[in-house]
Amino acid sequence: MIELEGLTKRFGSKIAVDHLTCQVKPGIVTGFLGPNGAGKSTTMRMMLDLDNPTSGTVRIDGKHYRDLQEPLKYIGALLDAKAMHGGRSAYNNLLCLAQSNRIPSSRVDEVLDMVGLSAVARKKSKGFSLGMGQRLGIASALLGDPEILMFDEPVNGLDPEGIHWIRNLMKALASEGRTIFVSSHLMSEMALTADHLIVIGQGKLLADTSMADFIHENSRSYVRLRSPQQERLRDVLHQEGFTVVETGSGTLEIDGATTEELGELAARHQVVLHELSAQRASLEDAFMQMTAASVEYHAHSERDPVAGAPAVGAGWGEDWNKQGATENEGK
Repeated sequence: MIELEGLTKRFGSKIAVDHLTCQVKPGIVTGFLGPNGAGKSTTMRMMLDLDNPTSGTVRIDGKHYRDLQEPLKYIGALLDAKAMHGGRSAYNNLLCLAQSNRIPSSRVDEVLDMVGLSAVARKKSKGFSLGMGQRLGIASALLGDPEILMFDEPVNGLDPEGIHWIRNLMKALASEGRTIFVSSHLMSEMALTADHLIVIGQGKLLADTSMADFIHENSRSYVRLRSPQQERLRDVLHQEGFTVVETGSGTLEIDGATTEELGELAARHQVVLHELSAQRASLEDAFMQMTAASVEYHAHSERDPVAGAPAVGAGWGEDWNKQGATENEGK
């Protein structure tokens, strides 16, 4: 289990992480979400003692990471696949990690085979593609067969087969009772992988809940109806007390009703339906709704209607300067 208590990190006047308190529990895949600049990477670095918190604590199974003996046996992490020594082969990169953590060298061959890199084990990693480098980083996380695994953007650079593989791997590891903590910007992939979500914005905790509850509480689900007798259908729905949203494309949207309920209502009144479909909210919809006020950098595609100035150029320049200032503060 990973426990964060009051975790705070400042870079000058910038608060990157703001009194973050939560737990990452074993036996499930926990997704870590937030807009760019929300503090996700800083939080994960503090978990591994790569950054010192300004205040607050992080504990890995009750201990600080720096106090763990042979830490790869406790927690494996992929934060930056490029961190590997480019002049070493894939095998030697992992062998150095294994020897420093008293892990048998036979485990190196096992994880290389597990991630599909056995054929290039003796090749220098500087010649690897983005996807191959990502697989090597995943292999390093798996090397100590740890009970806790942390992945930052694990599908970055992977092909469809690789994405399917890492998704199933994380689910399988969680089913063994391990703690799996994964950060990603790919909402569609996170929706297929995570059981629980921790969402932050501007360094603050926004949500700590199950995937299903997060979507239910932060987005809209409705039933879409389309009929050649639209006016009659609308009248029937109003008579039954339903609020009808007309989209302007010949369809009606109804909140707070099931397809079965509306289908039976139409049948009773002999209204022909050409469409009766439940529209389920997506994780992306819920995430955008939840984090709308926490997005630090906004892109614009149209001219500012008030000032008349091109918002693209102005917004980009301001955001770029702001980002540069933030990065300099963290150095």
